[in-house]
Amino acid sequence: MQKKKLLLHCCCAPCATSVVERLLKEDKYEITMYFSNSNILPKEEYEKRKNEIIRLNKEIFTDTKLVIDEYLPSEYFEAIKGLESFGEGSIRCDACIGYRLKKSAKYASENGFEVFATTLTVSPHKNAHKINEIGEALSAQYGVEYMASDFKKQNGYLRSIELCREYNIYRQKYCGCGLGI
Repeated sequence: MQKKKLLLHCCCAPCATSVVERLLKEDKYEITMYFSNSNILPKEEYEKRKNEIIRLNKEIFTDTKLVIDEYLPSEYFEAIKGLESFGEGSIRCDACIGYRLKKSAKYASENGFEVFATTLTVSPHKNAHKINEIGEALSAQYGVEYMASDFKKQNGYLRSIELCREYNIYRQKYCGCGLGI
């Protein structure tokens, strides 16, 4: 069976751990992890997370590819303009997720991927239903299948914690934007 080319938006290495592990076990996809997170502030935090996803790819998930998108926080701020005062889980987060998934869908469309998905749904702090709505809308817009998911199910989040301990992966204390800390 031919594997589908999957672009997996990875918000961070901890969330990627259990998601990539699960997808590799399914053996249906040729996985490319896509680190596109201009929302991560400050720059030092972004670099920590970027380095961890690089290490995850080089040392643990060697059967996957990795693409690091350009770090453009000014684009992120433009995407959430006027929503800065809203808290975690609000319309600001929806705009941020939309911004990152749009970049993922566009990259997938332009680079021959058949499917795109995100690790964001592994987090118990994120609304999988809302993320999937955004992904489905972008799927229609960019002509690339979106893999709807709720990776926190089947102990996905718990497994990510276990894998982070096992591989000594840096676990951040906040989502990324720094506006809520």
